[in-house]
Amino acid sequence: MKTILITGATSGIGKSTAELLAKQGNRIIICGRRNEVLESLKTELSQHTEIFSLKFDVRNLEEVEKAINSLPEEWKTIDVLINNAGNAHGLEPLSSGNTDDWDSMIDGNVKGLLYVSKMIIPSMKGRNSGHIVNISSVAARQTYANGTVYCATKKAVDVISEGMRLELTEFGIKVTNIQPGAVETDFSLVRFKGDSERAATVYAGYEALKAEDIADAIAYCINAPKHVMVSDMTIYPSAQSEPRTIYRK
Repeated sequence: MKTILITGATSGIGKSTAELLAKQGNRIIICGRRNEVLESLKTELSQHTEIFSLKFDVRNLEEVEKAINSLPEEWKTIDVLINNAGNAHGLEPLSSGNTDDWDSMIDGNVKGLLYVSKMIIPSMKGRNSGHIVNISSVAARQTYANGTVYCATKKAVDVISEGMRLELTEFGIKVTNIQPGAVETDFSLVRFKGDSERAATVYAGYEALKAEDIADAIAYCINAPKHVMVSDMTIYPSAQSEPRTIYRK
């Protein structure tokens, strides 16, 4: 049984991962910004295992520090950190992009991952044990037009994961970087600011990945034998050949 902290646990990949790992008997710390959703999820998952919830925004360093420092002693030893929280906002050329959208993506996808990791890593190093899973994207592999800033943030996650591995392997800490392709979640609804019709077109004409598919992959990585470290994993739906190309019926 592991104690696992998951950021962005209230929806999408984070929620599916929390559900699966809870059913496997792990103790889960679910993190998110919406208290009512956190409490509902906590009630749901508590039928399987011990659950602790933390409300904070990964983009706010003060909130991150306060929340993680508030963990009771029996929850402070975190075996697995899953840096899942992130966002995509807008799909416009740089020349007409919204700088608030840029800030939100850089703050959430990059700085937030760093803030949370910085709080957790020292304890892992002290124990010579731990596993960090970072959720990147195939957007890190190939930049696409109008998504430059989002792609840049996910490329940063790849680089951070590599740097973590270089710094932490000698301490017995595993680092896994997951690159999902098209996953049908609220991702596109958020990117298009609630435009459900536009969001639906992203997943039309083919079977996209489900959040549960990525949860399965994460579970495989963290349940691998001690001598096995999955460093990088790229996951596409079968209809997608590379980040920009999806074959639709």
